[in-house]
Amino acid sequence: MSAPQATTDSAERCHRGSEEYLRVLAFSDGIFAIAMTLLVAGIAVPEVPREDLASALADDADALVSFALSFAVIGFYWLAHHRLFRRFAFLDAALVRWNLAYLCLIAFLPFPTALLGRYDGAPIAVALYAAAVAVLSLIEALMLRRGRMVGAFDRAPSDRAYRELMRASLAPVVLFLASVPLAFAHPAAAMGVWAAVFPLEHVFRRLSADETLAWQGGRRGRRPPGARPRLR
Repeated sequence: MSAPQATTDSAERCHRGSEEYLRVLAFSDGIFAIAMTLLVAGIAVPEVPREDLASALADDADALVSFALSFAVIGFYWLAHHRLFRRFAFLDAALVRWNLAYLCLIAFLPFPTALLGRYDGAPIAVALYAAAVAVLSLIEALMLRRGRMVGAFDRAPSDRAYRELMRASLAPVVLFLASVPLAFAHPAAAMGVWAAVFPLEHVFRRLSADETLAWQGGRRGRRPPGARPRLR
């Protein structure tokens, strides 16, 4: 069963390749770049005697781990954003607004990252970070749903592909929200839960690999019936 098509004013659409669409992409990439750059700004260069430098760097280990974690997380969401937006044939006003909310969370992430590094995994810092990432993933799922509702994709995904991609978007919501109460009991365990997001999301995407392979190809022709997918 195909998804119901929501009505949207064509005057509010910006089509892929247009100046308006390119502005949205450029603005989005700029926010990602600034957020990733700000992560390192939270790591102060130690001002200690030369002989104490090694111990000072060891004291900054939490900040360095937080930087690496958040760089990986923001990079993960940049890739997800890239995959989604390259499949849109157009954006409507609602998608642009959801994208702004998405970017708001990306721009916010350096703050809880700095808290994690400075306060050595304090429960409130861990919970705040987890909540921010959970909402970020939820917005990604809402953009996917909106895109399907208004027919914004240049090639509509199959029902199975859509279900698996939606599960891939919602998996971080479940895991990060589950880690919020855990953070107040065992912050390190809560952060350990986060590591499951990456393989779990990969599994959901692999489950729908056959259905999404042609969709990922954009406007290229479909495979002939019975043809085996070409591996990359």
